[in-house]
Amino acid sequence: MTLAIIVDGVSAFISPAATTLSLHRKKSRFVSQIYSQQSPEEQKIVDDEIERLTSMAQKLRAEAALLEAERAQEMAKATERAFTKFDTNKDGEISLEELKAGLEKELKTELPDERVKRVMQDFDISGDGKLQLDEFVTVEKFRSKLEALAREEKEQALAATKAAQMEEEAAKLAEARLNLLNDKEPTTKDKILSVLPYLFPLLDSLQFGRFLVVENTENPFVIALALLYALYRAVPFSGFIAFIALNTLSSNPGINRLVRFNMQQAIFIDIALFFPGLIGALFSLIGSGSGVAIPPVVSELGSDAIFISLLLTLAYASVSSLLGITPNKLPIISQAVEDRMPSIDMFDESGRFIPREMREKDDEKKD
Repeated sequence: MTLAIIVDGVSAFISPAATTLSLHRKKSRFVSQIYSQQSPEEQKIVDDEIERLTSMAQKLRAEAALLEAERAQEMAKATERAFTKFDTNKDGEISLEELKAGLEKELKTELPDERVKRVMQDFDISGDGKLQLDEFVTVEKFRSKLEALAREEKEQALAATKAAQMEEEAAKLAEARLNLLNDKEPTTKDKILSVLPYLFPLLDSLQFGRFLVVENTENPFVIALALLYALYRAVPFSGFIAFIALNTLSSNPGINRLVRFNMQQAIFIDIALFFPGLIGALFSLIGSGSGVAIPPVVSELGSDAIFISLLLTLAYASVSSLLGITPNKLPIISQAVEDRMPSIDMFDESGRFIPREMREKDDEKKD
C-alpha cells in the first residue's frame, strides 16, 4: 500500500503538469478504499506520506526550473561573450567578414566564403546581411550548421561527379553510334560516288528522250549515253539488278550518308517514271476506245517534256551532291527518302539497328 503511494509521488515528479490532476484522482479513490479498512492512525500515516511526497515533488520541480533558468542565463552570457569576440569593430553587429574570421579562429580551420555566406543567410533573420545579438548563436550551433553544409556540399559534389560520368558515358555511346552510322561530312570520293546512282533513272528515262536522241545523234553526250544504254540493256534483268543493288547498298550504315541518300532518291525517281508511261498508255487506250487518235506531235512533246524535266532534276541532284550538299529539295520524293534514312537514335546501346517502326511500337507499349 505504501509502495503504491510512493509510485504515485514519483510519477508526479517526473511529469508535474500532466500528473497533478491524476494524483488527486488516485488519492481520492485510494482514500475512499482504505478509509473503510484502516484505523484512524494508519489513515493519518498515509495522508502524511502523500503530503510529504507531494511537497518533495514541488520542491524538485522548482529546483529543475531554477537550473533551467540558470542554464539559459549562462548560455545567454556565453553567446554574448562570443558575440563580443566576433564583433571586432565593436559596432554591435557581426558582418560576413567578422563571422568568417571569428569562426575560423574558434574552429581553427579555413572556411569557404560561400559556406560562411550560407550560414549568415540561415541565421540572419532580419535579412540585413549582418547578425545582431538576438540573432547570434553559440559557436557549437555554428559548428553544427557548418558540418551540415559540408555534408550537403559533399553530396552535391558526388551527384555532380556521377552526372559527369553519365554524360561522359553518353558521349562515348553517341560517338560509338556515330562510328556505326557514317553521317560525317562527305569526302571528295563520296561526292563523286554519290552522283553515280542517278545513272539508273537516267538510262530508264531514255524511252521518253528517244525523239531528242534521234535528232542529236552526232552529239558526243548522246553517243556516250547510247553506248552506256546499250551496255545497260545487254545485261539480263539489268533494271531489277540495279534496283536490288542500290536498295541493298543504301542500307549499309558504313557508307556515307550523301551516297546512301542519293541511292534511295535515284530509286524513287526511277519509280516515278512509271506514272507518266501509265498515264500515256491510259490516254492512248481511251482515245482508241472513243475513236480519237492522239496526234504524234502531242505524244512527242509530252515525252520531251518528261525527259527534260528529268534531266533538270538529275542536274540539280548531281551539282548539289558534288558540292557536298544533300539534294533534298525535290517535292514529295526527298521527304520520302528522308523518312527512310536511318539516324543515330535507331541504334541501341549494343549498336544493333532498330527500324523506326519497331521503335514506335516499343514506345507505344511503354506508354
